[in-house]
Amino acid sequence: MNKLKACGKLARALLHIVVGFVTILLVFPRLPQAQREIRIQVWSLEMLGLIAIKLIVKGQPVSNGPMLLVANHISWLDITSLHAARFCRFVSKADIKKWPVIGTLATGVGTVFIERESRRDAMRVVHHMTERLRAGDVIGIFPEGTTSDGRSLLPFHANLFEAAIAAGAPVQPVALDFVDQVTGQRSFAPCYVGDDTLYGSLWRTLCTSNIAVVMTFGAPQTADGRNRREWAAALKSEIEQLRN
Repeated sequence: MNKLKACGKLARALLHIVVGFVTILLVFPRLPQAQREIRIQVWSLEMLGLIAIKLIVKGQPVSNGPMLLVANHISWLDITSLHAARFCRFVSKADIKKWPVIGTLATGVGTVFIERESRRDAMRVVHHMTERLRAGDVIGIFPEGTTSDGRSLLPFHANLFEAAIAAGAPVQPVALDFVDQVTGQRSFAPCYVGDDTLYGSLWRTLCTSNIAVVMTFGAPQTADGRNRREWAAALKSEIEQLRN
């Protein structure tokens, strides 16, 4: 029965992705940015509903930019979950741009792509992020650089924090967690780490009931004279506290 339900969820999700793909190609070019952002948030909320993931938002997502959202990273669901709570432009690895369909979706929602192995490309992305923050955008990053197992956070890479310092923009910490709605305990079904394949993680998530994604938004903070490494370390500690 669980596998049958999972197949139904998968079919609905795939159809929703196709709808999103067509919307980006045919509708987005005619829409102002504000309308695009609303549609992205609605699409993301609908996607979570179609795969039976409940969204729980704690704290207050920022209403206006400039703002850098900094979150821990657990799953392929993280971006959709953050978009469902609050639209932002994400910084993501360049490989995603080449993925069929997903690459088009990511590009269409304003993702900034980065070649993580290239220091020169990191400088380019920091410069672009600085410009967008000065223009009033909300940008989201996962400073761990990859997914964790959901139990603890990996060290934060500090390079991208330079954009917030250069733009004089605040940062809002966001703690992300997946829980079982019945027991309240952490759910590891959506994890995408280590030897997990995307298909394996996706299928495990679809076969698991009562999953909720909890997004806890902390208070925005400014650098207050800290360099990027000091600020990154402080934000990591803040997100760890928000998850407890």
